[in-house]
Amino acid sequence: MSKPERRPYRWPSHLKKQASKLWYGCDYNPDQWPEEVWDEDIRLMNQAGVNVVALAVFSWSRIEPSEGVFDFDWLDRIIAKLGKAGIGVNLASATASPPAWLTQSHPEILWKDERGDTVWPGARQHWRPTSPVFRTYALKLCKAMAEHYKDNPYVVAWHVGNEYGCHNRFDYSDDAMRAFQRWCKHRYGTIDAVNEAWGTSFWAQRLNDFSQILPPRYIGEGNFQNPGRLLDFERFSSDALKEFFMAERDALAKITPDIPLTTNFMVSSQGFIMDYDDWGSQVDFVSNDHYFMPGESHLDELTYSSGLVDSIARRKPWWLMEHSTSAVNWRPINFRKEPGQLVRDALAHLSLGADAICYFQWRQSQSGAEKFHSAMVPHAGEDSQVFRDVCELGSDLVGFSDAGLAGTVLDKSPVAVVLDYESEWASKHSSVPSKNVSHGTEPLDWYRALLDLGIRADVVPVRSDWDTYPLVVLPSLYLLSRENSERLHDYVAKGGKVIVTYLSGISDAHDRIWLGGYPGSIRDLLGIKIEEFAPMDQHVEGGMDHLDLTNGTVAHDWADVIASISDDTRVLARYQADSWTGMDGIPALTLHDWKQGKAAYLGCRLGREGLKKTLPELLKVLKVEGLQEADEARGDVLRVERVGEDGRNRFVFLFNRSHHQVQVDREGSVLAASLAWEDADAKTATLDVNGVLVEKVVTRRH
Repeated sequence: MSKPERRPYRWPSHLKKQASKLWYGCDYNPDQWPEEVWDEDIRLMNQAGVNVVALAVFSWSRIEPSEGVFDFDWLDRIIAKLGKAGIGVNLASATASPPAWLTQSHPEILWKDERGDTVWPGARQHWRPTSPVFRTYALKLCKAMAEHYKDNPYVVAWHVGNEYGCHNRFDYSDDAMRAFQRWCKHRYGTIDAVNEAWGTSFWAQRLNDFSQILPPRYIGEGNFQNPGRLLDFERFSSDALKEFFMAERDALAKITPDIPLTTNFMVSSQGFIMDYDDWGSQVDFVSNDHYFMPGESHLDELTYSSGLVDSIARRKPWWLMEHSTSAVNWRPINFRKEPGQLVRDALAHLSLGADAICYFQWRQSQSGAEKFHSAMVPHAGEDSQVFRDVCELGSDLVGFSDAGLAGTVLDKSPVAVVLDYESEWASKHSSVPSKNVSHGTEPLDWYRALLDLGIRADVVPVRSDWDTYPLVVLPSLYLLSRENSERLHDYVAKGGKVIVTYLSGISDAHDRIWLGGYPGSIRDLLGIKIEEFAPMDQHVEGGMDHLDLTNGTVAHDWADVIASISDDTRVLARYQADSWTGMDGIPALTLHDWKQGKAAYLGCRLGREGLKKTLPELLKVLKVEGLQEADEARGDVLRVERVGEDGRNRFVFLFNRSHHQVQVDREGSVLAASLAWEDADAKTATLDVNGVLVEKVVTRRH
């Protein structure tokens, strides 16, 4: 998997050229409100400390009310008001949803589902990425926007599009078919290479020409698509939207070369819509939208996702473009945030590398599909706890800026948990050993289990520098290309320590099985050979629903049948099961010394609790420096550091992960405390539920 060339990093400049200042703001939709509300909005923005807003994200129909007729007057007025008040504008290209006049004149821009049914206007993103007609109109708007605002001093960045692929990720139209054919020709060169990659000898699927390539359209209930074609269509769909973004980006950049450009990703533990690591190379700075996961995983999932964004940004400061002050509108049950979580969540994103904290949106909508989505100014108005918390956060961010936090970076962890978008796409296919497992869920389990032991891991994409970490976890990395197989061999040969789990290294980059026993390309490294999989299910009467391990943990959903191990492979745990299962005594956890390094293999799904019990002993035998003392007693507190370039200034963030008060050691001067207070001894502090303490630690030079 080649590493794409990255655009030079460029961060938006503040209106007053204050390089050391954090950004704080929101999406702002003044066109949804009477103009007499605008001055009141700006008064409240100044009160809250807002210094940037995203404008015109869904304003195409207002900017171009009819074909070729542009109305910038209203947008000029609000930009001028904001700029004079010291608030910068992150200006959208406004192309996220086409106006009614365009879809009426050109219904051929509307995308089609896998059955060929047209997706009609009535919501948003009702356009097909590969439509040459839509691209013409969208780029015309981009050029008009850029020409009009190229000399405006208040525009600090371009917000290109919006959440690409949120609704139109897959299009099965003829435009998409032709584009997919071109994509395959560019990727493979010859139709024979496509046949080889997709294994088309199976089921008489051999192709004679690129014109015979179709998108994976509807094939009838209960049937199975070609896995190679499905995987490539996932890749193509990400690339098609990326190509459209790049066309918009380049149209804007040609006219306004000095304005940085970005678009908002949707990185989360469940966000596999695009290959965001690939996209990360095509923006001037990385931005992300993240919405909390209700329940006990709230903080852990948030920090996991932000850590992944930081890795996609290659440890450069990034922009949190959207999150919520409280409830969203799009879940079956839209839980509000608990007291303290508005501030805590923002500081958690900040701790993981964000230098901009923004919400959707400024003022809660009075009508429309998002009227129950929370905002910085709720329906209740400024006399509300939400707005008071918004102002508290704004004050904290000013204090952090004054203390020099902006521009510092996330301190590197000794552990890398590797994530791969393509492995998730491939492992979610309809004809796999078990639909209860896939790559996407396993990294979060490992991340949370490590947190439970007081260890914060970095979540890193497979393209990134995971081979610079003392310990690497490959959690159900289903696809393992030849290049990454060699890279893993080199890493361990030079002294690296790796933990590989079940469902890893099953197929190559084309989803063709590595032969000779699983995991084919790294069997020698792990010192094992797997012959079969043993999926489990709790809902099949009389079937195997779990397996006990000799280390006191319990496997569920999946186990590997490890048929043989090399003479120098140690078995750390085995299965204990009734003889009829054929699993009694089978190795479950192994360790293999290989050249200068060590490789552990876990052949089953233990879940977070099982991993938490397994990791302390496993880390000891791996002998990873600094990790042998994993301690569950430290798991109640999440500790994150950001460090300055010279390492002298360190910013320590301490978060309460539990539902009870916790005590922490004081480390430096307190910059902010939310639901936290200094204890009488001045050496410790207490964090209440959802509490967070932020300190600055200055290391003296000798």
